[in-house]
Amino acid sequence: MKKSLWMLLLLIVIVGVFAAGCAAEEPAPAPEPATEGEAPEEPAEPAVEFPEMNLNMSVSTSDTSSWYKGGEYFGELLSERTGGKVTVTVYANEQLSSGSQTKGIEQLQTGVTDLSFHSTIIYSILAPEFGVISLPWLLPNEEAADAALAGAGGDAINEILLANNVMPLGFGENGFRQITNNVREIKTPADMEGLKIRIPGINMYIDLYKELGADPTSMNFSEVFTSLQQGTIDGQENPLSIITTSKLYEVQKYISLWNYSYDPIALGMNKDLFDSMSPELQAIFVEAGQEATEYQKQLNREEGAAAVELLEGEGMVVTALTDEEIAVFQEKMIPVYEKYEEIIGKELIDAFRE
Repeated sequence: MKKSLWMLLLLIVIVGVFAAGCAAEEPAPAPEPATEGEAPEEPAEPAVEFPEMNLNMSVSTSDTSSWYKGGEYFGELLSERTGGKVTVTVYANEQLSSGSQTKGIEQLQTGVTDLSFHSTIIYSILAPEFGVISLPWLLPNEEAADAALAGAGGDAINEILLANNVMPLGFGENGFRQITNNVREIKTPADMEGLKIRIPGINMYIDLYKELGADPTSMNFSEVFTSLQQGTIDGQENPLSIITTSKLYEVQKYISLWNYSYDPIALGMNKDLFDSMSPELQAIFVEAGQEATEYQKQLNREEGAAAVELLEGEGMVVTALTDEEIAVFQEKMIPVYEKYEEIIGKELIDAFRE
């Protein structure tokens, strides 16, 4: 399996640190003999001086979510490893972008925001290649998703992030997306007919839901709860952790577990800012990013495992689709794959099938 890009980046910055240290290394001068009555001076301990940096980080979800907790942990690691010189303030619910996830990514690209957790689904609004991971039923389970993002697929996405002025520091996850609504239980494509479903504003999801007979509607996630409450939309789709932490069970009756689309989140940093840092500091950011995304992913999976019981306890009708039922939905997705193979590219799609 192809080595992931972050490991190569980490190797590069570590080699840079080593080379810089070797180039500067000279024999230490012999200490001056102490004059009578003076104690010899203790040799100074070598230390790397880091600049003070107060960074802001945006996440799309609430301050109770694994995204937010992962961001806080990332900040803790950076502070610990720089002697408190680097601090990170995490802003929940897209506060820095007035609720717009697309604007949140644009702010990261331009340096208005220093760091963010954003779904690759939102990145795909800017470049359709990011949508490859979210193609319907491309990745069947968590093991397949982990392997793809650690291999050729993840490397390809990292290259696209770099080309968009975003330094990739690791992949966390939003998880597999499920569907909720207030009208009926969903077990077949016929059950989707006419349902007004909120989706993130990407063309692939629009095409997908139209193929299933639904009426897809794009809106900022910050508007979803109220829109469901008022009946402006019938349902929405999101991973279990988002459904629970956003308390969508208060305004939704039915949920179908169908794992139709995997949703990773990229821990991104403004590339210009990353490039301006010393190799030593870059190495700390890369290592902390990997640890923080693994921590976030673990939290997210723990929340997902407990979510079904919570939703049932809150009175939702939970329907887990069988493999045979899912196969009927997959058959309906053939036109979507045919269209997006031309847009995304067969080679990139195949990188996630290895």
